[in-house]
Amino acid sequence: MIAIIDYGVGNLFSLGSSLRSIGAETETTGDPGAIRAADKLILPGVGAFRDAAARLRERGLFELVREQAGAGKPLLGICLGMQMLFEKSYEYGEYEGLALLRGAVEPMAGVVPAALKLPQMGWNALHLTRPEHPLFRYIHEGEYVYFVHSYYAARCAETVIAVTDYGAPITAAVAKDNVWGCQFHPEKSGPAGLALLRAFCEV
Repeated sequence: MIAIIDYGVGNLFSLGSSLRSIGAETETTGDPGAIRAADKLILPGVGAFRDAAARLRERGLFELVREQAGAGKPLLGICLGMQMLFEKSYEYGEYEGLALLRGAVEPMAGVVPAALKLPQMGWNALHLTRPEHPLFRYIHEGEYVYFVHSYYAARCAETVIAVTDYGAPITAAVAKDNVWGCQFHPEKSGPAGLALLRAFCEV
């Protein structure tokens, strides 16, 4: 069973619907017992890093996620959920992340050309820097997925497995051992997004 971690932040209904459409057994839950009992975890998220991290702590799930990932349970972070896998974020301040991956979340402003709108909102192509990674079992170079973000994972070259070109290479997916993440929304990314979720389900 895959537990979608419910801490009050995230596109939970669409994500659950996408997983069920590919035959996955899933539960959306904030219950620590159910999270411990799950075979795999997904950490979704939308909005501001500070608020999301605070809600995760308030519900007693911050250390639980660290514990479960540290024990080797497959964990997939999506969008803000991916960003929280890193050591810290500089979104409107400086805030501590789960520190499961090395790196920091930094503004795209000043990195991408000023003529490009922020947030990056819409479809963009994936460029696979590690096409052999299991997350890409059913995905090909250049497939389009859906992004909504104005901050990105930086200083994390050792874990980057895909980038997207938004006037500069922007981290699109990361992985280290059992901890994986995607900056884009697979639940909004059509067949490519379902293919990525299917790959995660098969880990």
